[in-house]
Amino acid sequence: MVNAEEYLLEIPMWTKQKNSLEDVRAYLEAMGNPDRALKAVHVAGTNGKGSVCAFLTCALKEAGFRTGTFVSPHLEQVRERFLINGEMADRESFEQSFSTVLAVTERMVGQGKCHPTFFEFLFYMAMVLFREKQVDVAVLETGMGGRLDTTNVIESPLACVITSISLDHTQYLGDTISAIAAEKAGIIKERTPVIFDGGQPEASAVIEGRAYFLDAPRYPVGEDDFAIRGSLDGGTGFLMSARMRDGRNLDFAVPFEARYQARNAMLAVRTLEILRGSGIAVDDRALRRGIRATRWPGRMEQAAPGLYLDGAHNPGGIAAFQEAVRDVTGRTEKEPYLLFAAVADKDYRSMAEAICRGIPWRGIGIARMKSSRGLDTAELAGVFRSFADCPVREYEDAETALADMRAAAEGQLLFCAGSLYLIGELRELLNT
Repeated sequence: MVNAEEYLLEIPMWTKQKNSLEDVRAYLEAMGNPDRALKAVHVAGTNGKGSVCAFLTCALKEAGFRTGTFVSPHLEQVRERFLINGEMADRESFEQSFSTVLAVTERMVGQGKCHPTFFEFLFYMAMVLFREKQVDVAVLETGMGGRLDTTNVIESPLACVITSISLDHTQYLGDTISAIAAEKAGIIKERTPVIFDGGQPEASAVIEGRAYFLDAPRYPVGEDDFAIRGSLDGGTGFLMSARMRDGRNLDFAVPFEARYQARNAMLAVRTLEILRGSGIAVDDRALRRGIRATRWPGRMEQAAPGLYLDGAHNPGGIAAFQEAVRDVTGRTEKEPYLLFAAVADKDYRSMAEAICRGIPWRGIGIARMKSSRGLDTAELAGVFRSFADCPVREYEDAETALADMRAAAEGQLLFCAGSLYLIGELRELLNT
């Protein structure tokens, strides 16, 4: 019997070419078009996609809707990408969906079709799994971009959501905010509501234009739509107020220390409001309870006392990370230490400069990751030393880095960032 995880993780080694959306549709047709049985919310953007998906999932669950959520990447195991009512899919269902997709793949490849990429295979599994579980709503996160993303085969979503845009994957999506926004706006469908982060004029203009062309109702979320009212006791989150479309203000608790989650929560709230028009009614009580119950690992996650994990890995994410670090250090009056790693295809020089000039770090550790995409520690440490006003240490593995940096930061605060691959390794170490 084929081991599902082993097979999936080996796909990138021998399948490089991304298939067209026409080829994706051919595969789905061979599976009985499971996607067409789903009511979907499609989420794109550079930063915050996963958090918005998590907020939506928990609120829908509280309202009694059976929800399937497809997200990426995973931190520790691939099953994390498939959620049923916010919980990782059980192994039996995971393996059944894998077997279904594998059988179709073998038949299609035998007919001359290209093998699915890693992400395509996972997407097919999600569609099969969600159909079998008879979910009421599917919350689907794009992998990269939007216009050509595998998930964009979805034809008639209930709503499209576009989170904040930043410079990331520039070799594929373009090297300007406008170009990247155009790729993200490619998920917008004719006459389908689009809820988007309206805080970036350059991106908003592109999204507005695409939505106007498709006669899609537009719901930008801006600074005037929400306000942070204060912190929860013990630094476990914050209170915020959302301006609803009917003019009311709705107050609720957000269980994250990072204030950047306020905008993501507001995007989810506005989306839930719009979904009421499609018969997906989430009342205020379910919304409050759902937002309060949301958990999303690796996003300014307090993994242990004084230890924070954040997957920030691009300019926009780093800026939000810095703001969160300032909030936490200001509240606790403790000094910050940093553990950092990056993959080679990111703009690590700009990230290092921004991080070093924005926060008075007491010490910085640079870790080597297991990922083959990881950047050489000597090179990354050299970049940090050119900007840092504190000692910068190099480590050959995440385990040694974590132990040494936790000892250095004893009684203070250790923040870990730069790559979700790093965060996954650290969470695995902390959970063993």
